Amino acid sequence: MLTIHADSRGHAVLVKGEWIEAVGPLEELAAAHPHARVRSWPGILTPGFVNLHGTELLEETYHPDPREADALGTEPLTGDALTALALDDARWGASARRGVQRMFAHGTVAAACAPLRHRAVRDAVHRTGLELLPRRPHSTGVPSLDPLASAPPTTPPALAPGSPARFAVFEVRDEAELTERGAGTCVATVVAGRLVFRRR
Repeated sequence: MLTIHADSRGHAVLVKGEWIEAVGPLEELAAAHPHARVRSWPGILTPGFVNLHGTELLEETYHPDPREADALGTEPLTGDALTALALDDARWGASARRGVQRMFAHGTVAAACAPLRHRAVRDAVHRTGLELLPRRPHSTGVPSLDPLASAPPTTPPALAPGSPARFAVFEVRDEAELTERGAGTCVATVVAGRLVFRRR
């Protein structure tokens, strides 16, 4: 199936399976592919972000289940609070899945990680489609689900025909407003051609 994703500026990408088939103005892509499904999003469409702190967010953080909110709250747990949980493999895997989903909700399409040590985390992350990249020897900034809050943003290569269908849409007017308001403005994230996050 062909799908066109377009933003408020009329910028659009044509997706087939896991790949980008074409990039251009919405009117041109829609005219050339009249049977394609069109998804129109508010804001700007970008390649998405690489979170530089994948190791910390996936293997050194517990992301509570909403059902645990009364006991653990809703914020990610680290340090002594994490140690006190004495997590088993099932909870590590579930935490990693929730962590990736929260990263998707901030327009993250890839994460820089050291080799993941926990098999449960490794397997859970692999199933999500999040791309894992080798991390720099010394990542700067404080780990955050919002890539714009912790370090200068890193983005994958520009969207182009033949490149992986991996991008995000943020409900802002332009890149300057995105920098000001942060990646919590994400309304949609696509990874491997799949819509993995949509703000409701």
